[in-house]
Amino acid sequence: MNAVVVRLCAVFGRSVAAAAGIAMMAGATIAAGAADARAATLDTIAKQAILLDLTSNTVLFEKNADERMAPSSMSKIMTGYMVFEALKSGRLSLDSTLPVSERAWRMQGSKMFVELHNNIKVDDLIKGMIVQSGNDACIVLAEGLSGSESAFAEQANRRARELGLKASNFANSTGWPDPNHYMTARDLALLAEHLIKEFPEYYRYYSIREFKYHGINQGNRNPLLYRGMDVDGMKTGHTDAGGYGLTASGEREGRRLLLVVNGLPSMQARADESARLLEWGFREFASYTLYKGGETIEQIPVWLGERETVPVTVPQNLSVTMARTDRPGMKVSLISNSPVAAPIKKGDTVGKLVISAPGFPGKEVPVVAAQDVPKAGIFGRAFAAAKYLVFGNSL
Repeated sequence: MNAVVVRLCAVFGRSVAAAAGIAMMAGATIAAGAADARAATLDTIAKQAILLDLTSNTVLFEKNADERMAPSSMSKIMTGYMVFEALKSGRLSLDSTLPVSERAWRMQGSKMFVELHNNIKVDDLIKGMIVQSGNDACIVLAEGLSGSESAFAEQANRRARELGLKASNFANSTGWPDPNHYMTARDLALLAEHLIKEFPEYYRYYSIREFKYHGINQGNRNPLLYRGMDVDGMKTGHTDAGGYGLTASGEREGRRLLLVVNGLPSMQARADESARLLEWGFREFASYTLYKGGETIEQIPVWLGERETVPVTVPQNLSVTMARTDRPGMKVSLISNSPVAAPIKKGDTVGKLVISAPGFPGKEVPVVAAQDVPKAGIFGRAFAAAKYLVFGNSL
């Protein structure tokens, strides 16, 4: 059996299956016209940054994304994640009330201005944590969930490891400066992605522009919520050690982008640089749908099966994100050891698609059998063997 590599036309706006059919059986190569155009180079004054297209799980830009940094109040995203998980499991409800300890009441920095010994609804505490970046609200929530903030930090660290955050450690619920409280831009982006995808019913809190509590009205500190650029979250941060940072996300034309920046010199730089990077991601890149889940991509020859071929597909819709200037040079190659020996079960991996373009780092996606192909009976196997002796491996 020989490895078969076939390039399929990746035609924007329609399936590539029609082009693939002739190519696979004839062993020919069909490719879109190659182009060497690449997306414009990008840099940022941020010390750490990462920009992701969440719709296709593609990194569009990164700078020192694995460098340890002080996440400041952006680490409140972890506190939010833990609270939303408790809400989803039923441990908390939005109407639950939690008591204000003296420690929470005395907490400095950004505040919701909770009242000592008062019992506050979880719904209000979430708004205070997100909109007003209230350190006091975070401590009330942490103590309500875990008994103490230190116990909450231990639980947050365990959950972080389960979520795949490899270079993060939480010492508190607020992002208050501590040498043992750190993250990376990549970890912060991964955490934000988990929150967005796992808790869509609670993500709405991040788009609230203002919240009034205890007679004090405060606006959301995320500057991009006010710029009319489709941003709907998430969280700012600032410490002397970390500089000014922002985790921001927005959706436009079916694409959701997620940005993390940190180490910026001022609030104005945070606002302007974040807007510039997000707009660059929306403007310079696009998502292209190649196949729908379950759509037949090609028929691959089968060895000693009841059928001579098996249709192959991808289990889920397949889209790729790349620079618009790279799109004309995109190539899609189907690679498989052909013929595939029977028996074959529906869902068995029988090859892969390799997607490439001049400025695109490449992507590989498994292809699977779209139906069962039982092994042929004794006469069918004898006929196939005879055919192989006469014609060779040209099934």
